[in-house]
Amino acid sequence: MGAAYDHDSPPLLEDLKVTIHNSSMIFPSKEIERKSLFLSNIDKVLTFDVETVHFFGANKDFPPHVVTERLKNAVEDALVVYDFLGGRLKVNPETKRLEMDCTPEGAGFVEASSEYKLEQIGDLDYPNTAFAQLVHKNKNFLKEGDVPLCVAQVTSFKCGGFAIGFSTSHTTFDGLSFKTFLDNIASIAAKKPLAVTPCHDRHLLAARSPPRVTFPHPEMLKLNDLPTKSNIFDASTEQLQFKVFKLTSNDITKLKEEARNSVGGDKTTRVTGFNAITAHIWRCKALSSDDDDSNRNRSSTILYAVDIRSRLEPPLPKSYTGNAVLTAYATATCREVEEWPFMRLVETVREGATRMTNEYARSIIDWGEMNEGFPNGEVLVSSWWRLGFEEVEYPWGKPKYCCPVVYHRKDIVLLFPPVDGGGDGVSIIVALPPKEMNKFDGLFNKFLGV
Repeated sequence: MGAAYDHDSPPLLEDLKVTIHNSSMIFPSKEIERKSLFLSNIDKVLTFDVETVHFFGANKDFPPHVVTERLKNAVEDALVVYDFLGGRLKVNPETKRLEMDCTPEGAGFVEASSEYKLEQIGDLDYPNTAFAQLVHKNKNFLKEGDVPLCVAQVTSFKCGGFAIGFSTSHTTFDGLSFKTFLDNIASIAAKKPLAVTPCHDRHLLAARSPPRVTFPHPEMLKLNDLPTKSNIFDASTEQLQFKVFKLTSNDITKLKEEARNSVGGDKTTRVTGFNAITAHIWRCKALSSDDDDSNRNRSSTILYAVDIRSRLEPPLPKSYTGNAVLTAYATATCREVEEWPFMRLVETVREGATRMTNEYARSIIDWGEMNEGFPNGEVLVSSWWRLGFEEVEYPWGKPKYCCPVVYHRKDIVLLFPPVDGGGDGVSIIVALPPKEMNKFDGLFNKFLGV
């Protein structure tokens, strides 16, 4: 049965005792053409870094020092295939647009070690902020003012296991294209042909000329409105409590059945696991935010990412490198979230994704040509559940677990596959102030019938 998971025993390590032995810049293994790479209106607002950690058990044929050398060589070759990755972000002085300057300035590479064994650092799927020690910051790497688009770090553990940490600018990849990048890194390291030949043509997501905003976009917030509303990507200054809520495949089936059996449901209606989970998170988050019943008329909006590659006309290549994900939304008052049958919440979530047609996606992209802004909602569900990072087959084996480094963002809920594989289950990482967390926890289990 689904339940919140509190990590009480053993306690989390707050310091992994990581020592950095070498930090260097690595360069493309072959000469690349110097050029500027256009960034789409989706890319250009994602100027923060995404930090992921990939944990591996000991492999006698691939001790950490061998992995380090193989990975370094693979990244050097990848900087040829992904010629923008060794470059830097710059503003075009003529167009005033953010671009990637494809130059051989290089990517960062860090070699480090921890004084612990891998099994001593605790449950890998618990959001330990100490995992930040396994990833190196891009900003001011080696020299003041230099910000590489990619930094890789290999950290060895006393047991022979190791972690590979990547910090990449979100302008470079979305989740799907980063998975392709990892597949290609694995292939290069194994001295095999590329798994996928990437498509770098980001003009495929350029705005129309002239831009045509053909829909209202309440899911977007103009930059000049931000003083009164915070950006959902901003770190929170509040004290936050982290919890992992785990749903088994049986729990997810139960949520689907709840939807089908509720008023307006139908036993033949197709309910996806993602829509049921997102609707469940929505009702818990909306109803945990306020103490005052008068706030039940407050509007609650949940955001979630939709891959638009197959929704465009013509479709984008599956190998498209860059950000091809837009934010869908579902909105209702808190009273409606509380009173509606669960099927209606699930349908409202489904409608948000269905809304994302070719014309709607192009309208959002054109909105970004005319406005500076960000997604606007109460909570964003970011799903790493089915990206498949843990399925990447490196020469030294598949990862034991992969996760992003978790920071203080109370408005972002993360979905992950369980650390043990867990079948079709999912781990849900939530960060909230303690009082809200208590309410969220109670609602999460109440609605599941726990």
